[in-house]
Amino acid sequence: MLELAEPPVRLKKTVAESQLPDQLQRDLVQIFKLLSDETRLRVLMYLYSEGELHVSALCERLQQSQPAVSHHLALLRTAGLIGCRRDGKHNFYSILQTHFHQVVAALFQTIADPNKSEFHFEDFVVTPRPRGEA
Repeated sequence: MLELAEPPVRLKKTVAESQLPDQLQRDLVQIFKLLSDETRLRVLMYLYSEGELHVSALCERLQQSQPAVSHHLALLRTAGLIGCRRDGKHNFYSILQTHFHQVVAALFQTIADPNKSEFHFEDFVVTPRPRGEA
């Protein structure tokens, strides 16, 4: 049986202003909104496992129409999560890891600051749990 570990942070509501830089906060919200959609998450999983796919191959795997898949691809591309190259009549898509890695790294740099006992994200305060505390 799969057991989930306790999360390393506690969330509590607050009305305090965000301590995350505005652009980082916007990037995180955009990425997590994109990843919350099952089709877009499946697109990323296929691209990760295959390396590169054209739209027709994604349509077959997802069992969705070309306009629907193209819509999801456009959103992921605009967010900088995937890239595209044209070869003949096909557009081939692949994951661009740099943007996602930069955003996540910036988040962890912000929350790992030893001078901060908590950080604010919109109407939540994240307080790191001391190591060893259950």
